[in-house]
Amino acid sequence: MVADSIEREIVIAAPVERVWEVLTQAEFLGAWFGTGGPAEVDLRPGGRMVFDHGVHGTLPARIERVEPPMVFSYRWSQGAAGEEPGEGRATLVEFTLSPEGEGTRLRMVESGFADLVMPQEDRRTRYEQNGAGWTRKLPELRQHAERLAV
Repeated sequence: MVADSIEREIVIAAPVERVWEVLTQAEFLGAWFGTGGPAEVDLRPGGRMVFDHGVHGTLPARIERVEPPMVFSYRWSQGAAGEEPGEGRATLVEFTLSPEGEGTRLRMVESGFADLVMPQEDRRTRYEQNGAGWTRKLPELRQHAERLAV
């Protein structure tokens, strides 16, 4: 059986508002999460987001929650590159930001792996790849936020 969620937390030496910008604005999002070019972001519930994720192709997402500067979430496809997120083929990524001293604690939870409509081994592969991806990408987000906070 595949676990349903991936959870990660990091502390960033930058104020919540700066971390929010890096997390949600197209030019920053494309830099830390994509291939460097701006992502497409319609920052509102129901809005569309698209990342150019290099070898993994174009990854579309649908924004679920936007509560500046504390909560941001979206559903993104776990199917083929370019496939829109939909029932049984998407996971939910939720970011929660909270002040911690002079910095920010960022908590990320990606859930819904157990509900993906695909063979068990494919679900396991997605879970493992995404878990490894967040381990690499969240420190990149931290670097961008800390560098911009100066």
